[in-house]
Amino acid sequence: MTTGDPEHVTGSEQPTGEQSAGGVVLLRGGSVLGADGAPVRADVFVTDAVIRAVGADLAAPADAHVIDCDGRLVLPGFVDAHSHAGSLVFDEGVQLALLRQGVTTIVTGQDGVGPAPGDGSYADTYFAAIDGPHPTYRGGGVHGLLTTYDGTTPINVATLVPAGTVRHQVMGDDPEPADSAQLAAMRELVRDGLVDGAVGLATGLDYVPGLFAGTDELAALCTEVAAVDGLYVSHMRGGYEGNARAGLDEIADIVRASGVRAHVSHLHAPVDLAVTALAELEADGAPMSFDAYPYSRGCTILSMLLLPAALARPGTEDLAHAIADDDGRAAVRAAVLDRVLSRADLGTGWAEQITLSHVPAAEFHALQGRTLSDAAEATGTDPVDLALHLLVDSGLQVTAVMRVPRPRTADDLAPLFRLPGHTAGSDGIFVGTHPHPRAYGTFARYLQDFARTGLLTWLEASRHLSTTAVERLGLGRRGAVTVGAVADVVVVDPDRVAARSSYDEPMRLAEGIDDVLVAGVPVLAEGALTHATPGAGLRRHPGRIDHEQGAGSREQGAAGTGGGR
Repeated sequence: MTTGDPEHVTGSEQPTGEQSAGGVVLLRGGSVLGADGAPVRADVFVTDAVIRAVGADLAAPADAHVIDCDGRLVLPGFVDAHSHAGSLVFDEGVQLALLRQGVTTIVTGQDGVGPAPGDGSYADTYFAAIDGPHPTYRGGGVHGLLTTYDGTTPINVATLVPAGTVRHQVMGDDPEPADSAQLAAMRELVRDGLVDGAVGLATGLDYVPGLFAGTDELAALCTEVAAVDGLYVSHMRGGYEGNARAGLDEIADIVRASGVRAHVSHLHAPVDLAVTALAELEADGAPMSFDAYPYSRGCTILSMLLLPAALARPGTEDLAHAIADDDGRAAVRAAVLDRVLSRADLGTGWAEQITLSHVPAAEFHALQGRTLSDAAEATGTDPVDLALHLLVDSGLQVTAVMRVPRPRTADDLAPLFRLPGHTAGSDGIFVGTHPHPRAYGTFARYLQDFARTGLLTWLEASRHLSTTAVERLGLGRRGAVTVGAVADVVVVDPDRVAARSSYDEPMRLAEGIDDVLVAGVPVLAEGALTHATPGAGLRRHPGRIDHEQGAGSREQGAAGTGGGR
């Protein structure tokens, strides 16, 4: 019984540092999905981090930990293909939020910003309001970063090499094109990160300094990624929505120039535009996968939305200096208004479209959850002036939720989410007390709105939430409930699974996923953390390492397993 074919997944299924399971687990009486998508009642037997048998009425060894799964589906653990939890995954509240959605692996280094390479200070400064500071990483590159997750968290963590951090290491915030020596240095850092086990390269082309990188520079970096069959993951240039085609076309140019496989981060755009563009680009030799979440609103740092690049540099007082006198403030106000009015996702109603999410200063906490327009009225000021004040006061560490002009329903999104290249990525931010609800609800809401309603089959949903990301990112023999697969497994109540987070109450936990295994170890039991930490930093390695040693005579396949790979 399988939701994917692990024989065709590259990467190490037991990466360096992964914790071997302690004990034996039998998932009793649940249903697994056959090749035709039909649920079939079957037990799942797990030892030493691996699924050893899938079939009816398996005998339970005396030392087995038995989990009653009657009435529930046993699915492969979900992969958050776009996560900002890499520095906060050590926090039990974050762990619970992820596991209650069935997330067993997160992919970090997103939007071109991450701790490694370097000592982590760039990411800790620029993305403090998005990723939060990493509690222990102080250097050592991707190898050192991944080591921080080995046996310290219940959730697996993979990382991308963040291109913005790479550029900052070599060039700082220099907006000029890289010269040959600088480009060579950046390529070496990318190459080192991939050797250390990163699953690809990520760019954030609306963030500093990624927005300064030209297409040729990005293609050169992607040549290194293509050489190891990694994945190029891009927060594309231009603000998405109605401008999405331009960003997709640039990714296609990079694919053609470098031969890299490509993936679009948090794709949000008019659905017809996105579906048509992806089909046309695939026909033209530039196929790409993408992640997307089932919400109409986005969330990011306010400085990226409002400020010109010259004033959005992290760790500086550029903005404070620029508005220190009346003439300077007038010039910055004009630049802000020009920027928001030109964005397809903001426009003339921009101050109503933006809701303050995280404002660090305690004196402004009451403004969290209010639109910028409403907050300005409450404080007796103008939206631009209030925004500038909050940004200066916080050192640019304010986040905001943005509405799109026309919200999209599940029916609207279904044609995009049905595409075989779709994966789920929450883009979830756990910093602050009023985050976007996607951090606490993306995967449960996907199952609630698409699988439970029949817009997608449960098998399709399982592939989109797990298998496709495993295959694209090279995460080893995960993404399947089949003999020989790593036992990252979630047990889902198909009648009850639902997101409970909302824009008004964004930190409510999801329901309907109460039992989760990572590497064969129960990490969520009856909806609560077990405090086991079998997670690891997942390293991508060329080739496939078999994970069937010790299976012996216990291997047996259920109908649809292909005989138990």
